[in-house]
Amino acid sequence: MHSAIRQRMSRVFQRLDEIISHVATAASVSVVLVIFIVTLAFEGFPSRWQMGFSTISNAVVIMLLFAVKHTQDRQQTALQLKLDELIRSTPAADDFLVQIERADEKELGERKHEQIAKHESLRSGETAVGHDDGDER
Repeated sequence: MHSAIRQRMSRVFQRLDEIISHVATAASVSVVLVIFIVTLAFEGFPSRWQMGFSTISNAVVIMLLFAVKHTQDRQQTALQLKLDELIRSTPAADDFLVQIERADEKELGERKHEQIAKHESLRSGETAVGHDDGDER
């Protein structure tokens, strides 16, 4: 049951993200805001209305924040899986890079320098030091 609720919530957040990313949604929200501001001006800016609007807008912002974050995490995971599959399918690729996002900062820095050195040596026509992949071209 817990999994079914998570799947439903995920679909709701995905759908919400689709809706809020349309230009028509932004235009509609802009029109509503302008109408609300004009109405407030004609009514003398009653504090009760301002407080209600503030409460509603804060709730909407928090909801949208979670929807966008959920969608970004989902898209990033999907992209990461695709990249991992490309790395695994390339014989000359370094399989360590599949899980590189889990490495600590020091290790990332070391790998970055190793990769730069490897690619510079490949560009200059040399074999990378310590990385003999057995590929003859």
